[in-house]
Amino acid sequence: MTPRSARGLVALAIVFASIGAGFWLHAFWTSRRGPEASVPPPLSTADVLQAAFVTVAERVRPAVVHIGTVQVARTRRPPASPGPFADDPLLKEFFDQFFGPRAPGNRGEFHQPGLGSGVIVDGRGYVLTNFHVIKGADGVIVRLSSKREYRGRIVGTDAKTDLAVVRFEPEAEVTVATLGNSDALRVGEWAVAIGNPFGLDQTVTVGVVSATGRADVGIASYENFIQTDASINPGNSGGPLVNLRGEVIGINTAIVATGQGIGFAIPANMAKRIVNQLIDRGKVTRGWLGVAVQPLTPELAQALGMKQAKGAVVSRVYPSSPAAAAELRQNDVIVTFDGVTVEDYNHLHRLAAEAEVGRTVKLGIVRDKQPRAVELKVTEAPDTPTAGR
Repeated sequence: MTPRSARGLVALAIVFASIGAGFWLHAFWTSRRGPEASVPPPLSTADVLQAAFVTVAERVRPAVVHIGTVQVARTRRPPASPGPFADDPLLKEFFDQFFGPRAPGNRGEFHQPGLGSGVIVDGRGYVLTNFHVIKGADGVIVRLSSKREYRGRIVGTDAKTDLAVVRFEPEAEVTVATLGNSDALRVGEWAVAIGNPFGLDQTVTVGVVSATGRADVGIASYENFIQTDASINPGNSGGPLVNLRGEVIGINTAIVATGQGIGFAIPANMAKRIVNQLIDRGKVTRGWLGVAVQPLTPELAQALGMKQAKGAVVSRVYPSSPAAAAELRQNDVIVTFDGVTVEDYNHLHRLAAEAEVGRTVKLGIVRDKQPRAVELKVTEAPDTPTAGR
């Protein structure tokens, strides 16, 4: 026998010995622990789903903050002296109850606690929230999940989408939430709302995506809401709506006061565009066509020679606007925007607003029952509310 063959036999003997030892250890373990301990039981669907919810909560909750505001008390003339009742505890309780407690270190400031929620979207301390949460505030208090409080400042606001960005200066690394792709949402997907309803910090509620693309709700100028039945209450405003991958798919904004299980969230994709502009420039720039449009009803579609009620009807063309330069007319029906089918007038509103200023776009229109194509150069939308699309 050659040395090489001998080494091979030794190696083979070691393998068989290892296998035998393994079987012996398995038999010994089974005899000591019972046959049920030899194979772990399979996870049930409920176990898997429960683990998913727990994981989402643990991952996202540290990125959710409590938003309070500071308002400066303004009086016509400060009192000449504190007065004889300045230190009366009953009077102090009265004023604290109706006007909010004074901010520490400043007798002229008042905290307004429990106003809403926010979510950290940038490690530098940028927080995304609702405009209505911080509207009218002179300052902001940001309270983290660790209960640590920071003074924040308002970086920028956008009343037309009800979004705002606040910044605080973190002393250590903070958890940042991931903004997901809300365009990929499907009705029936799980949705998790996290926020501070009624001041109850870090509350998690669960539901589903009830609908997408909700408009004409009357909350903001640009509406494309996600509807959910995840429980949303006062104080949830500005907090995230999250999918089971732990991605923020929306910013919780409003509820239907007369109903139950009807809440609305601003889609994450809309929020991405707004938050980036607010961080970079402190304001939002939108595209403008220079037309006022109205819904295309089935009756109006038939009268205008349309096969289906998809599109937006031009009701007015503003002078010296891109639409005027392109010779758009009243009763033109805009059916496509740079190749994208226009679903309705709200859809056109969003497409125009999201278009890059200075870019030339091609509109597909129907005029006198005939299809046409026109091109126009998008300009920046003016601030006046009657300026149209």
